[in-house]
Amino acid sequence: MATTVEAIAARLRDAGCRWAFGIPGGEVLAMMAALDEAGIDFVLAKHEAAAGFMAEGTHRITGAPGILLATIGPGVSNAINVIANAQQDRVPMIFLSGCLDAAEEATYTHQIFDHAQVVRPLVKATFRADPASIATVIDKAVALAMDHPRGPVHIDIPIGAATAMAAPPIVPRRAPPLPVAPAPGPALDQARAWLRAAKAPVIVAGLETPAQGAEAELRDFAHRHRIPVVATYKAKGVLDEARDPWSLGGAGLSPVADRILLPLLARSDFVLLAGYDPIEQRIGWRQPWPADARVVEFASAPNTHYMHQAALSFVCDVGAGLRALGEGIEGGASAWTHAEVAALRGRLRAAYRPDEDWGPAAICDVARRVLPDDTIATTDAGAHRILFSQVWDCPLPNALFQSTGLCTMGCSLPLAAGAKLAAPERVVACFVGDGCFEMVLGELATLRDRALKVIVIVFVDESLALIELKQRASQMPSVGVAFGGTDFAAVARAMGGEGHEVTDRAGLEAALRRALVADRFSVLACRIPARSYDGRI
Repeated sequence: MATTVEAIAARLRDAGCRWAFGIPGGEVLAMMAALDEAGIDFVLAKHEAAAGFMAEGTHRITGAPGILLATIGPGVSNAINVIANAQQDRVPMIFLSGCLDAAEEATYTHQIFDHAQVVRPLVKATFRADPASIATVIDKAVALAMDHPRGPVHIDIPIGAATAMAAPPIVPRRAPPLPVAPAPGPALDQARAWLRAAKAPVIVAGLETPAQGAEAELRDFAHRHRIPVVATYKAKGVLDEARDPWSLGGAGLSPVADRILLPLLARSDFVLLAGYDPIEQRIGWRQPWPADARVVEFASAPNTHYMHQAALSFVCDVGAGLRALGEGIEGGASAWTHAEVAALRGRLRAAYRPDEDWGPAAICDVARRVLPDDTIATTDAGAHRILFSQVWDCPLPNALFQSTGLCTMGCSLPLAAGAKLAAPERVVACFVGDGCFEMVLGELATLRDRALKVIVIVFVDESLALIELKQRASQMPSVGVAFGGTDFAAVARAMGGEGHEVTDRAGLEAALRRALVADRFSVLACRIPARSYDGRI
């Protein structure tokens, strides 16, 4: 027999979870002890939102759901941001929170609010743990989190229920695959006919392609049918962006990229959306092709967002959909050449000026040249993220972590911490603006305490550059976007790491090489001129 919290911990261990993240409170002490006993390492963070991003970082490496633990009241409310992010970025997360027993809640008000009511709009389900049903509830929670489209699931654990003896465990349900392939019939026949006749086809690959492990099928399909691939930021690396001749480049929140990519989509005679969700895109991507365009999409859920419409929409596994679509088609009419794709890719890259003497693109360019191919990079919200996501080449899928749906600040450092925990043999580099970095400076202590050798590259311009740029574009005064300079290198040293000031390419290369062999985390404060992003994102 096991207690309620022991049953929860055992099922999470069975699901592949090896870490849980959060901040302790009296209401979750039994849950923490059960996780530890089950072999799930509890990692103390400095804020619940950061803890949730650490959990996501481990998920991106291991594939297992992340675990976020929060105590009653303020612990739950602090976690709301990262739960919303998990919903929008389709992160499977088990959110465990402590709460009072019902009898106490009836008359006690300190720190009390209805957790379930607050989180319900942001989670796939919310449950209240009960010893008689916990075996079913925790299994259901894991299954819901991992079923596509993935997302967060909440379990509130009353203090009294936590240590009560639970009903016997059940046989775990494994998340079923999506429908294997589009059903044979007129719709699939029509899609094949369009593919066969297309002279200027384009593929847009989105976050579900790597989430479903469909990279190999996508590469094979693009090569066999000679189709260039545009990848959203979450899908970067599904084709080797530096070497694959059919990789066209990235698409996300950049009007500069849109001026090249949107006309391409508008004139294409066949657009294939492979696991693409427009939640990653800016408003200019609303219905980016004519109403009668030949657009086919493979997705894990029906299109109810209406950001775009597709002539043919299939709810299925992306890889299986690609195999079914290409069945029986050899060659086709595509007129694309490697030279044409390379020319478009060159135009896209040149727009961000990665060959500049010094500035944000130079930082990305030097880092990409110095750091290993399989580096795991994380990047935060803001101007630097848009430029970085366009300039940084990903040779591998699932090697660039960021918040693309919610685009919340303060995500990159904890994402990097979680990634390094789960992949200690990989180089992990965090690219962050100074505004975002100041929001999560306390998590440097987590790097210190866990001996996580993360390389932190800070874009220092003492401004919320993206917002300042928007203010100027709207002819508004610059209000609330400038702040004083922090000596980040000194802060890093004070918190147990190494710190370096960088002002040019040679200095950055030298600092990166020192960071690669350092025995602790390193912060590289890269000072760039004001307004360095003008005309480039």
